[in-house]
Amino acid sequence: MTKPDIFKYFKTSPQIIRLAVMMYVRYPLSLRNVEDLLHERGIEISHETVRFWWNRFSPLFAAEIRRKRVSRMRAHSNWQWHLDEAFVKINGETHYLWRAVDHESEVLESYVTKRRDRKAALKFLRKSMKRFGQPHVIVTDLLRSYGAAMKVIGNVDRQETGRWKNNRAENSHLPFRRRERAMRRFRRTRSLQMFVSVHASVHNHFNQERHLYSRQNFKLNRAVALAEWHQLGAA
Repeated sequence: MTKPDIFKYFKTSPQIIRLAVMMYVRYPLSLRNVEDLLHERGIEISHETVRFWWNRFSPLFAAEIRRKRVSRMRAHSNWQWHLDEAFVKINGETHYLWRAVDHESEVLESYVTKRRDRKAALKFLRKSMKRFGQPHVIVTDLLRSYGAAMKVIGNVDRQETGRWKNNRAENSHLPFRRRERAMRRFRRTRSLQMFVSVHASVHNHFNQERHLYSRQNFKLNRAVALAEWHQLGAA
């Protein structure tokens, strides 16, 4: 079955659209920053055009990246997950960003809630396990909501807590925090949920962990990631 052309009826080249979306999501840039950088490359567009492209295409790109990643991850066992929650302000009201990270620092799931109780933790766990399967070990902080949710799903024996064990999940918030400052925070829960889902997928796609590879392998992996990005949404 032929994939539908998501760029149909758009006069702008798909390469330019992909470039604009990647610059806005991957780097801590504002819409006007992206407009200026594209102008330097001879591409004349408005920052509102960048906003429209982001709203239209970034969820499609993220879904395609996530679909390929999930299919690869289900072929292997889920060894260890790290769970953590971060405080996010929306119009002055505190919300909670739940995040699941695997043992290789890949962000598996991001979920926004208004509360930090057992019900929210249980919904987050069930959503993550439905997509990625069940891990052998789940590392959390000392929040009691995790333990209460684990009892419901029968995973108490798989939970581990410790002072430094969950640093991997804590560090996963840093790219989002940099992006949050550039965007001057969020105004709606829906826009925050959409952004964290897209940002996590794009970050995973380009996160090569260069400190673990030689320079030659890093350049190869980076080239492969860019080549795959250039094929997103292709019919």
